[in-house]
Amino acid sequence: MGKIKELFYRIIHIQPDKKSLIPRLVLGLVFLSEGIQKYIMPEVVGAGRFERIGFENYEFLAYFVATFEILCGILVLAGFVVRLSSIPILIIMFTAIASTKIPILMEEGFWVMAHASRTDFAMTMLSIYLIIYGAGKYSLDAFMFNRYKNQKN
Repeated sequence: MGKIKELFYRIIHIQPDKKSLIPRLVLGLVFLSEGIQKYIMPEVVGAGRFERIGFENYEFLAYFVATFEILCGILVLAGFVVRLSSIPILIIMFTAIASTKIPILMEEGFWVMAHASRTDFAMTMLSIYLIIYGAGKYSLDAFMFNRYKNQKN
């Protein structure tokens, strides 16, 4: 049981500063919003879009991704297991870039792709930032980390 607690401690370890608050709010709100939109506008950003991109099982995949976006967005907003919840977001971003932006690069060139991928790039960088630095001072991770640290002493 000690090894599991130590692993959890490493995952929720935080820097006691406020620097991660805005990146967490931006990433969490964007992904919460995008996930909800896939449910309420499936023909535009959900299953219909996944079908147009060319994914097989597009309906299942769209709702699967939407559910992860909502759950991970909420976890990031709350600041709970932020490092772990940023990993699926990063995978979603890599998939989005590979499936939608690389074809633009091949067909229309670098500058058109650079313009089309600016939000994808920003979300990818925010995910990486949160994986590296964690949730920060104002988070459930900080509460849990401080609680665990006090129990250890």
